[in-house]
Amino acid sequence: MGFFSFLGRLLFASLFILSAWQMFNEFGTDGGPAAKELLPKLNTLRSNVSARFGFNLPVIDVSHLVAAFLSLKGIGGLLFVSGSQIGAYLLLLYLAISSPILFDFFNYGRGNSQYNLLLNDFLLHVALAGALLFFIGTKNSISRRQQKKKAHKAKTN
Repeated sequence: MGFFSFLGRLLFASLFILSAWQMFNEFGTDGGPAAKELLPKLNTLRSNVSARFGFNLPVIDVSHLVAAFLSLKGIGGLLFVSGSQIGAYLLLLYLAISSPILFDFFNYGRGNSQYNLLLNDFLLHVALAGALLFFIGTKNSISRRQQKKKAHKAKTN
């Protein structure tokens, strides 16, 4: 059981680790292709938040955001492989921040071809977040069960 658990975590985290490695190799001085893809989506998010809620989001350098995403994916993935809940929380944080920005299906009409592609990718990220929540819940239930087993009272004669 332990080997299969490790293999499952390794396969799951490889999605994040390999993506972070690719982002690192392409980063350059301007954030690379990830920054070029993220900039218009971030500007759209800023304008939507400004129009709907009446306040402006602070201006964030896109290369810093790409570096933060790279760090969350890389460190979170490596910690997750080792079975750490902190790694799962880092990956959840990455998914919570990046998914609505990257997969902005809500900015397109249902008839648009981009809508279905972005919605499918968004739902994939929601499923990944669900798997991480399942992992966290399983880890918490195992640690509680082990605490209950250790709380046995000594028998007296």
